[in-house]
Amino acid sequence: MDVLDRIEKALDSIRPYLEADGGNVRILDLNEGVLRLELLGACGNCPMSTMTLKAGVEEAVKKSVPEVTSVEAVNITSADDPNAELPHTMR
Repeated sequence: MDVLDRIEKALDSIRPYLEADGGNVRILDLNEGVLRLELLGACGNCPMSTMTLKAGVEEAVKKSVPEVTSVEAVNITSADDPNAELPHTMR
């Protein structure tokens, strides 16, 4: 199983939690240990995305795929963005 397949498997383990709040993630690329993800659905405009990315996504991926040294999202919305939405469970 190659590195990207192992990353997908790690992401699959946390996707139910992301999907429960109307979101998901997609792999954009892996370069020198840095995994770049696109946040999809509600994850793209949720002010909790940074915390979710670091505490949930990055932790799960790095635990399963030690080659990944960090995870970055390309489309995190600022928490003070008036269009940002809280996850459904936070409302």
